[in-house]
Amino acid sequence: MLVFLYITDSFYQLSKYNFMLNHFINKTIVLIVLIFIFFSFRLPGQQRNYTIIISFDGFRWDYPDRGITPNLDFIKDNGVHALSLKPCFPSKTFPNHYSIVTGMYPENHGIIANSFTNPHNNQKYSLYDSAIVRDAKWYKGEAIWETAKQQGVITASYFWPGSEVNLEYRRPDYYEKFVYTRSYDERINGTIKWLELPYDKRPHLIMLYFDATDTSGHNYGPNSKEVNRSIALEDSLIGKIFLGLKKLNLFDSTNVIILSDHGMTELSPEKVIRIDELLLGFRYKTSDKGTMMFIYPDEVEKNEVYNRLKKSEQNFKVYWKKDIPDYLHYKNNSLVADIIVIADLGYSLFDGKDIEKYSKHFPLGNHGYDPSYLDMHGIFYAIGPDFKKGFETGTINNLDIYPLLAKLLRIFPNNNIDGKLEHIEFLLNNN
Repeated sequence: MLVFLYITDSFYQLSKYNFMLNHFINKTIVLIVLIFIFFSFRLPGQQRNYTIIISFDGFRWDYPDRGITPNLDFIKDNGVHALSLKPCFPSKTFPNHYSIVTGMYPENHGIIANSFTNPHNNQKYSLYDSAIVRDAKWYKGEAIWETAKQQGVITASYFWPGSEVNLEYRRPDYYEKFVYTRSYDERINGTIKWLELPYDKRPHLIMLYFDATDTSGHNYGPNSKEVNRSIALEDSLIGKIFLGLKKLNLFDSTNVIILSDHGMTELSPEKVIRIDELLLGFRYKTSDKGTMMFIYPDEVEKNEVYNRLKKSEQNFKVYWKKDIPDYLHYKNNSLVADIIVIADLGYSLFDGKDIEKYSKHFPLGNHGYDPSYLDMHGIFYAIGPDFKKGFETGTINNLDIYPLLAKLLRIFPNNNIDGKLEHIEFLLNNN
């Protein structure tokens, strides 16, 4: 500032002797002032805190009520939490993880299910096919790590869906390819190592994924002792991350967000809907199963197939694509089949070939249903310097996480999103 005043005074003395020089000096002073103001406002943006966002796949909204989550309880008392986090339809893993990081409905970002078929060329997308999962052509949205990368913010991801695509500019700066057998301690240690990097190489956003509650929820049902063990295990992981941050003296400068992509509900072998029996005698193909199913009938039988399903409509809903309820935000994508069947909560849709596969071990829990069912909701907990303390709110939407992350990172969000910062900004403190 002293230099600024000295320059200003010197220019003023010279201006007394030359009118033209005075004109030049005035413009120079204005320019200096503007530069000073610009950098003054920019400084806070350079002092962004770190953000770690952790996903517990299939961690239902009410699991913390079981009294086995001391670390989530700590966040509840010292940070913010929501009654529940509402997913998008379908309430499945890949569509919702990608909605969280893009702020877009699945119909807009393109990952419309865990597995689906492009009806125009018969190409298949499946979360079980690593080559397909890494093919960037399927991902139409701009993930938060892309937005951040464009604005000079370093990011990292440990197994977040969509983070390992085959285009470098669309990946985080640091990422790990999904390996199911990679231990949870290895994932945490890898995260801490990123934070041990020199400041100019250190990520300010880290995405981290765990699947214990989802796996046990499918195999044993959400009310099982196995799920309780998974709940306690994942909660303990939060404690390990907190400990790592404290050892690095980063705990007070790091925002930690704990969330889940969806919930889980109980299944029963008695609640099975056999599509093959309902459509006996018709020529058709299907895509996906369980909670919803795409139906691809022979073109000449399309109306008859729809009418047969509509006549048999019990414990499920059948829609022409154009008639899918607006609140599901699912009809405006060319990959969605002309006929879609959606099961009621707790019911399972299977074709003949699926029954044989699941006869040996029928899943006792599932998700993917209409997000209006509370069982499909996940969790949202957050703690850190940018969040309020001891604050709770009602249900929030996972679409709003993307603009929230952009706010935390002090970057400009992509404008082409469905989420709204104003729906979630109240969780932040006023500092």
